[in-house]
Amino acid sequence: MIRKLVSMSLVLPALLLAGCEVGTKVTDQVGYRGAGLNQIALKRTLPAADVIPEPLYELTPEMRQGPTAKQTYQNVQVLGDLSAEEFNYTMAAISGWVAPVEGENGGCNYCHNPENMASDEKYTKIVARKMLQMTRDINANWTPHFSLSQYAGKGAGVTCWTCHRGQPVPKYNWSAALPDPKGIVGNKHGQNAPAKSVAYASLPTDPFAALLQGKNIISVQATSAYPSQYVESIQKTEKTYGLMMHMSQGLGVNCTYCHNSQNFASWSLSRPQRVNAWYGIRMVRDINDNYITALGKVWPANRLGPAGDPKKVFCTTCHQGKNKPLGGANMLKDYPALKGTPHDMSAPPAPPMDALPAPVPVAAADTARPAA
Repeated sequence: MIRKLVSMSLVLPALLLAGCEVGTKVTDQVGYRGAGLNQIALKRTLPAADVIPEPLYELTPEMRQGPTAKQTYQNVQVLGDLSAEEFNYTMAAISGWVAPVEGENGGCNYCHNPENMASDEKYTKIVARKMLQMTRDINANWTPHFSLSQYAGKGAGVTCWTCHRGQPVPKYNWSAALPDPKGIVGNKHGQNAPAKSVAYASLPTDPFAALLQGKNIISVQATSAYPSQYVESIQKTEKTYGLMMHMSQGLGVNCTYCHNSQNFASWSLSRPQRVNAWYGIRMVRDINDNYITALGKVWPANRLGPAGDPKKVFCTTCHQGKNKPLGGANMLKDYPALKGTPHDMSAPPAPPMDALPAPVPVAAADTARPAA
């Protein structure tokens, strides 16, 4: 009897704990079975469904004909090749995406002087013009980030809504942090101070200033064993891990969404999403360097961070907890003016890799086996 009671006292807590876990997690097998590529998430942490605004009205082929916006209006420096009707259609959509509240500082008035729509007196109009150029550049020249593999966004592209979601300034952004005024005493230098920016890990809270602008190498392993050549310091490695934690949280995925835990560094064992991410990092750098920071003194003080630099983008700005922004919804199909024209200025080289695996359909991943 005593032995039975002891056995039950050990088994009962385990059963109770197991019962607590039932139905609380969702699992998605995204690679070969047994390869450790499952995505596991708690149901309570899954982001809510995104709001996808419908077009105010249908853009018909007839509306895309007729006099151009440049012929009809003054000072149209971007989108001037559109018909006046398509231009108005696109402007109305942008107004709803970025500044939906009507009034003195909302709607069309957010960027324009209603008494002189052609005027550039409001800084918001200059910024919006630059952002339109950026959006068209992303859709035309950074397709490797969102349509390289069959798992990617199917070429959904981006619109202003992707980041703004009805707010003048996207909710998720970053800017450089000020040095700690306490000096070395009591200054943790960003260490062991869990922050949401790096998924609450005890890693540097700002890996973005070093890695999401400029051209610094993102790596945790040196390419040589000789210290006289290139060496990855612990500090640089920690920033790389901080960025990876941010990407994992920003996309709502595990590390194995891109990497194979058998060998995190190996490209040949990685999923195609790692290539998408490689291009995505360089796309973010292009946005921060050539569009946001490039505006320089156009930014007023209220749009700058504590260190005086403008608020910039990172992965969460677009993704907001989903591996595909807006769940992969293709809003771009309704706004062809934002597609842009391909050119060679932004197209980056292919990522350095030993080999890329062929994309494997998720449905077939359960039974497929890698080649010997």
